[in-house]
Amino acid sequence: MNAIDKILLEKIADLHEVPHGAYNIRKNGQGIGRNTTANIDIITKQDKPGIDIIIKPGTKKESVHIPVILSQDGLTDVVYNTFEIGEGSDVLIVAGCGIHNAGSDDAQHDGIHEFFVRKGARMKYVEKHYGEGDGKGRNILNPKTIIEVEEDGVAELEMIQIKGVDNTVRDTDVILHKNARLIVSERLHTYLIQNAESNIHVKLMGENSSAQVISRSVAQDDSKQVFHMNLSGYNKCAGHIQCDSIIMDNAKVSAIPQITAYNSDAQLVHEAAIGKIASDQLIKLMTLGLTEKESEDIILQGFLG
Repeated sequence: MNAIDKILLEKIADLHEVPHGAYNIRKNGQGIGRNTTANIDIITKQDKPGIDIIIKPGTKKESVHIPVILSQDGLTDVVYNTFEIGEGSDVLIVAGCGIHNAGSDDAQHDGIHEFFVRKGARMKYVEKHYGEGDGKGRNILNPKTIIEVEEDGVAELEMIQIKGVDNTVRDTDVILHKNARLIVSERLHTYLIQNAESNIHVKLMGENSSAQVISRSVAQDDSKQVFHMNLSGYNKCAGHIQCDSIIMDNAKVSAIPQITAYNSDAQLVHEAAIGKIASDQLIKLMTLGLTEKESEDIILQGFLG
């Protein structure tokens, strides 16, 4: 890996060196590094590009890193990854994609990830997206995440778009069974003329299943954002959607939360708020000697966490 590759890996996976434990690193459509453990196996798919990640039942305190990096313009990289999270396991999965585009053509990564979280298992999935480069080509990232959580299972998702992504369509579909839980934290930042669309659809099928989906975003310049958040309750269940956005300059943000109950014991709530930075926050920081721009940056960093 060269210096650019290392910068991208640090941005999307907090990696300063080859990680411990299981990992698969993909660069420009090809695998460049892989390691498995006694409890986590990684197998190359035979019918299409991608890998199967198999985590044995009862696996605890282990992690899997599967970052993707692109440094070649004109490339559209599509990958299909399937995760088998064994019964009673508790694991961390770190994914994400970083693009360095110094050319005139677009660079694009479409990642389709399918997860099966088995009975009583817990998975934390962290996905970060980042783009850079001084070329005229666009950085395009289109993740699709499909999750099924079995009885007593937990799926926690942390999905972050850091910067530099010119166009993205993010699709997330989740099915929850009895006593299953979903926690989603989405953070998105767009600027210039970037476009972002996020579609999250959760089906609460099982008795006492629950979902919490919190999305925070900042839209600057002439960028556009659209959020479709949809909870469907088919049983006694509880669900909460919250969309909060800060809008600046000439940006446009649409938040479209939807809740649908198919059972009288379904308790579903949605909230959506779009607004500018509060003037009192700016004034407070500027009285400490910061410029308006410095004050805005601090507020935005705190908002996006």
